[in-house]
Amino acid sequence: MNTPYVKLEIKNEVGYIEFFHPAHNSLPGDVLAKLANTITEAGENDAIKVIVLKSGGDRTFCAGASFEELININDAATGKVFFAGFANVINAMRKCPKFIIGRIQGKTVGGGVGLAAATDYCMATKFASIKLSELNIGIGPFVVGPAIERKMGLSAMSQIAIDANTFYTPEFAKQKGLYTHIFDTTEALDEAVKTTAEHLCTYNTEAMLEMKKVFWQGTNDWDVLLAERAATSGKLVLSEFTKEKLKGFK
Repeated sequence: MNTPYVKLEIKNEVGYIEFFHPAHNSLPGDVLAKLANTITEAGENDAIKVIVLKSGGDRTFCAGASFEELININDAATGKVFFAGFANVINAMRKCPKFIIGRIQGKTVGGGVGLAAATDYCMATKFASIKLSELNIGIGPFVVGPAIERKMGLSAMSQIAIDANTFYTPEFAKQKGLYTHIFDTTEALDEAVKTTAEHLCTYNTEAMLEMKKVFWQGTNDWDVLLAERAATSGKLVLSEFTKEKLKGFK
């Protein structure tokens, strides 16, 4: 199946949100918008106690922003709207009243690292290396930076943002607090995600909601902050440097 999708499936009070795009799960604006809406809806659905965020396919969790869309941005307003796509998903995850478990089965790049960082509890396979490649094309991880910094610390975030060519190992990501566990196979990951999510469903939903507020304390300004960051990226994507770099991806 090569059609992009976002779908929600409810099993044993767990809402599994899965996204997919044939280009290594890179996310264009329409898929990001659907993802943000689906997370919000799952947060409001009383049949769901815990949410799992996952992607389709085998070895790539998310390749970040869609290069096809990036190449076609010709003005700052369009650029801001495009980068606000990731901001909206991260803010939807932040405001969601339920715990979100991340299921990272493979490599994750750029915005994908931001999505992993915005989950409340994140598990991965040994194939789930991470990279912030934005500097390579003349922009930076401005929108996802706050989520990554919150989870991994400023030092680790700045290290991977500057070293934009390097995939960092899942072990590094675990050591810095992005991942809680690393598994040898996707099957083992799925089993652990299911067990953890279903166990959390036995807890007091009110207690989990109050804990979620504590975890995200100090982020109330993110609606404004991430919009400003999206504007920065939207402006930089118009630079000659970035336009030249993106030609190489056509």
